[in-house]
Amino acid sequence: MINDVITPEFDENGRPLRRIRSFVRRQGRLTKGQQLALDQYWPEMGVEFQPEPLDLTHLFGREAPVVLEIGFGMGASLVTMAQNNPQQNFLGIEVHAPGVGACLASAKEAEVENLRVMCHDAVEVLEKMIPDNSLRMVQLFFPDPWHKARHNKRRIVQVPFAELVMRKLKLGGVFHMATDWEAYAEHMLEVMSSIDGYQNQSETQNYVPRPETRPLTKFEQRGQRLGHGVWDLMFERIK
Repeated sequence: MINDVITPEFDENGRPLRRIRSFVRRQGRLTKGQQLALDQYWPEMGVEFQPEPLDLTHLFGREAPVVLEIGFGMGASLVTMAQNNPQQNFLGIEVHAPGVGACLASAKEAEVENLRVMCHDAVEVLEKMIPDNSLRMVQLFFPDPWHKARHNKRRIVQVPFAELVMRKLKLGGVFHMATDWEAYAEHMLEVMSSIDGYQNQSETQNYVPRPETRPLTKFEQRGQRLGHGVWDLMFERIK
């Protein structure tokens, strides 16, 4: 299940340089419950990486709009979204095995059937496995901000990545991002606004209020109590 996870690095102009790790593999130790979930539920809900396009209709056993979430953490909000939206299919990608195990356990407990998960580099999955023009939404919530200036180039939201996402979205599909780092929000806004083919869904052409479709996480609730801000961006593919 676990692959050697790599992500592209970009220069200041957004051009890919070479493949490097853009995050720390904080695997930690699997709890007994997480390991049990991986053993029991991965064959049912897990998707192995393969360098060829997925048949999404076959994967979910039905034709329905597909939402892809990149970096779902422990999976609590992803499972809630799948539970609240049974008319949609959800595919989650996370590189940390404990999070995958926790997500599988939560999904099984909630009796969610419209969710599949992967444990691999999201960029490579998008490039090799997700067909063009196939997704209703791509979600990227609270990615690593790489806040030090010398690390900014490691941020996943760069022009090539956003263009890759756009190709995978259906016309009218939406790329939804959220971050609690204002500088990263500004970076996201600059990147997304520079790409022909996206339209900002914000009435003020910057950020949108948190939509009800994105559950409030414990992490976010804690941040609110401490006075931290959260910025949501939603860009629609229009070309």
